[in-house]
Amino acid sequence: MQEQNVKTVDAEGRERPPVEEAGLSLNELAYRRFKQALVTLSYKPGEYLNTAQVMTDLQMGRTPINQAIHRLANEGLLQVIPRKGVMVAPLSIDDALELIEVRLANELLCMRLASKRATAAQVAGLSALNQQIAAACQARDRVRMMMLDNEFHQALAQIAGNAMLADILSVLHARAQRFWATSLSKEGHMQEVIEEHRAIIDALAQQDTQAAESAAQAHILSFRSALLHDA
Repeated sequence: MQEQNVKTVDAEGRERPPVEEAGLSLNELAYRRFKQALVTLSYKPGEYLNTAQVMTDLQMGRTPINQAIHRLANEGLLQVIPRKGVMVAPLSIDDALELIEVRLANELLCMRLASKRATAAQVAGLSALNQQIAAACQARDRVRMMMLDNEFHQALAQIAGNAMLADILSVLHARAQRFWATSLSKEGHMQEVIEEHRAIIDALAQQDTQAAESAAQAHILSFRSALLHDA
């Protein structure tokens, strides 16, 4: 199946991130486009959204956008306010710290499972993704960097081999990425992320559960440090 990346822009010329479109239903496509726009902060936290404008921005119809709104509200990325409309969920440091606590519990479980189940091919795939992240960082392509980071964490969840855990991690990572997007300006932060990914990859390659857990913990605490640095 051939994959096609599409970039969209809104009425003010703001770029919407690329998404893989081939084979997706309209509802799924609208959800993915909308979600990417939210996690990369193309729509700002606390901003009220006009559904008609979102339809134009994302080049989607009303029904798929409405379906996406319900899904994204359930995931905590949007808030549907009675008699007011749809608002991008605000960001707060308290929410971020609670999110970090939940990520620590779930991502360390992910590492315990993945360290026992990772194949050489899967480890190689993670390494290739991390190299692409490094290339996007070098090119200063913020949106691609964030989307590749999302792929990296999705791949880790898939290696763990627990579908319920993967669903939980997908929601947590999307919420974390909105906070992370505010920290990307920190000098050297992305290079730290790339090195932290390498530590995770090396631990999985050695099937070293303790090292994998330690590497994942260091990665999340680095996110916490970068977030508090910009708070």
